[in-house]
Amino acid sequence: MSMDTNGMMEKEEIFSKVLRAGRRTYFFDVRATKAGDYYLTITESKKFTNDDGSYHYKKHKIYLYKEDFSEFRDILNEMTDYIIDEKGDEVISERHQKDFKKEYEDNQDNVIESAHNSAEKFTDISFDDI
Repeated sequence: MSMDTNGMMEKEEIFSKVLRAGRRTYFFDVRATKAGDYYLTITESKKFTNDDGSYHYKKHKIYLYKEDFSEFRDILNEMTDYIIDEKGDEVISERHQKDFKKEYEDNQDNVIESAHNSAEKFTDISFDDI
């Protein structure tokens, strides 16, 4: 057993995968309910550098239960297909990265981060009570 960020006891992962993506790392963990059934947690961990050069991580976790897998997968596929159909799979921000001025990059990061943080508030919900 280990403590999660909410101070709740969680069983050790049964099956885990890690996706490292720049400053973000995604952890996919199969866990067991008290009744012995399995569910999935997806944790996004993002590295932030402090002014003094040290760093810290912010984590956001989604709990996904079997009864929601099919619909979740359908919507995720629909959304990712839509983005690729509309914009292709080239990452536009990377293509233009070298042209950006440093001040512009910093401002963009802050704008994107604040928009991202407001969207992430939703993902902090724990579905354990449902």
